[in-house]
Parts: sequence; structure tokens; C-alpha cells
Amino acid sequence: MSCNIQVKKLCGTQQKEVNDMPYGYYGFYWMDYTYIFVIIGAVICLIASAGMNSTFSRYQRVRSMSGMTGAMAAERILRDAGIHDVQVQHIQGNLTDHYNPMNKTLSLSDSVYNSTSVAAVGVAAHECGHAIQHAKGYVPLRVRGAFVPIANIGSNLAWPLIIIGLIFRGSMSSVLIQAGIIMFSLAVLFQLITLPVEFNASHRAMQELEHTGILGSAELKDTRKVLTAAAMTYVASAASMILQLLRLIILFGGRSRDDN
Repeated sequence: MSCNIQVKKLCGTQQKEVNDMPYGYYGFYWMDYTYIFVIIGAVICLIASAGMNSTFSRYQRVRSMSGMTGAMAAERILRDAGIHDVQVQHIQGNLTDHYNPMNKTLSLSDSVYNSTSVAAVGVAAHECGHAIQHAKGYVPLRVRGAFVPIANIGSNLAWPLIIIGLIFRGSMSSVLIQAGIIMFSLAVLFQLITLPVEFNASHRAMQELEHTGILGSAELKDTRKVLTAAAMTYVASAASMILQLLRLIILFGGRSRDDN
């Protein structure tokens, strides 16, 4: 009988220690089973990145029949679209290509600017797709542009708010943690807004490459594979962010309820 009482007391003490942990208890003591979300997200991103690098490297060795470089293809597509105020320039790096709507510059990286491969032409055309979106006032692009500062604030404040919330006790803790989760949600929302923008830019790129005759039908299939692989990196990034948000809700949602 006394032994059972001691066991009950021990169990009760352990339960109290669990309840007094900084956040919800998942696993045995130091083990946090929600890390599986982080691992899954990281694996998804690694697979997508590896797929993109592999696909780009493969078709980087396939020379386009037109012999046009990425820069030449970009200039041709922009002229065909009636865009004459966008400057095509060379920047350092590998696949650091981007279009800046603020100063209307289309920057092509080392692996794209002077390359005549179908992969390079496809990437250049994709960035032209963003320039065309900007010229035509594509709504999702405008929404994403307006959301950039909000997303930056959210990503910068999310974890500091959560960490400070863990230090406090009571209702202030709950408020800070919930605010941190909301801030992180803004960064996740930005990733979701980015998806239709990127997919549409690739769609416009394929249309322009076909319309201008820069690439033949067989080359278009190869280029589509490159752009699809690139799009998957954005999908993977969004999925990873969603998993991290789910982990935050699981970890700290219980604490918010306990503090109320």
C-alpha cells in the first residue's frame, strides 16, 4: 500500500514538472516530436533544390538551335512584348536572376547571361515574364509587392515575440506568443502569394519563347522541365513554412490556453 502511495506521489510530481514546462509537453523530457515538421520541411526543400540544380545542370549542356544567349533572348522577348524601358544587366552569382520592378532592371546571373543553353534561355524568359506582369499590372504581382514590407516585419518579429513570451508568465505571455504566431503567419502568407506569381511568369515565358520562335518544339519541352523544377522550389519553401507554422501552433497553443 505504501509503495503504491509513493508511486502515485512520484507520478504526480512528474506530471507537475511536465505542466510547468515552458510550453506544451511532447515526447519524453527533452524530446520534442514536433521537430518532425522541421525535418520534413528541410527534406522537402533539399529534394526540390537538388531537383532544380540537377535539371538546370542537365539542360545547361544543351545548346539552343538559335544560338541566342540568355541576355539576347531577354532583349528579344521584351521588344516583342512592347517593353522598351527595362534594362537587361549582368550580375554575379549562380541562378541569382531576378526582375526589379522598382528600377525596371532585369538581372541575369553568370550561368544565364552569356549562356546559349535552353536552360539559360528559359530562366531569362521567366524573368521577362515578371517584367511583362509588371507592365500589364498583373494583380498578384502588385499584391506581392505591397506585401513585401509586411512579410519582412512578420519574419523579423515572429521569434523575438515568441521568445519574450516564453519568459513572461500569465496573460502577457499568451498575448506575446499569439502575436509572434500571427507575425510568422504573415511570412507564410507571402510564400503563398508568391506561388501564382511564379507559375504565371513561367507560363508567360513559355508563350513568348514559342511565339518568338526562339526555341523549337523539342527545346520548349526541355525548358518547361527547367521552369517546372524551379517552380517546385517555391512550392517546397511554402510547404516548409506551413509545417513550421503548424509546429508553432502545436507547441504554443496549449500554453495560450493554460495561461487563460
